[in-house]
Amino acid sequence: MSIEKLDQLGDMYIDVLRELGNIGSGNAATSLSTLLNTAIDIGIPSVKIVDINEAACLLGGPENIVVGILAKVSGDVDAMVMFIIDEQFARLVLENLLHQTFEGCANLTQLQISALSEVGNIMISSYVNSIAEMASLKMKLTVPAISVDMVGAMLCVPSIEIGEVSDQVIFIEDDILSQEGLTSKILLVPSIESLNKIMHGLGLEVL
Repeated sequence: MSIEKLDQLGDMYIDVLRELGNIGSGNAATSLSTLLNTAIDIGIPSVKIVDINEAACLLGGPENIVVGILAKVSGDVDAMVMFIIDEQFARLVLENLLHQTFEGCANLTQLQISALSEVGNIMISSYVNSIAEMASLKMKLTVPAISVDMVGAMLCVPSIEIGEVSDQVIFIEDDILSQEGLTSKILLVPSIESLNKIMHGLGLEVL
């Protein structure tokens, strides 16, 4: 039986996505620790299937200003991945990487935006590469695009992308254990066909 919509994924399949995220988190933590020259320890991720409105709430509400790094996946899988950087995460990156005072997401310089884009690229690549390796799939990322905007506007892009087939996304949230209260957040939006390929590549079928 094939997956026809995301909410068909039961606990067992969510656990598999969580484990994939855990592998990606480990890779990301190593890369970020080196880049920022500070200890980064990322916990086991929380994985949820949510609709766009719930995703907006989980990201601080539609009017919350965040940085979004968006990349598209091609090859064996057609998907969109968005890494969301809130003010706490941005402060960690900019103070450790650039040694600059952080004045809020709405007041970023071009240099600061470039630095955050690089971190987003690391996080997205870590997750996508873990899926590709475990599922034995070829997955190629586009050069990430970065924008600074309110959450509601930011989520218009995945909303349009999935609008014809679903109103749900895979929401992955990691606690950064070395920084109290800090989390990283990724939205994964695969096509239904691609989600079936991923599950098949992992040796799973939806019952």
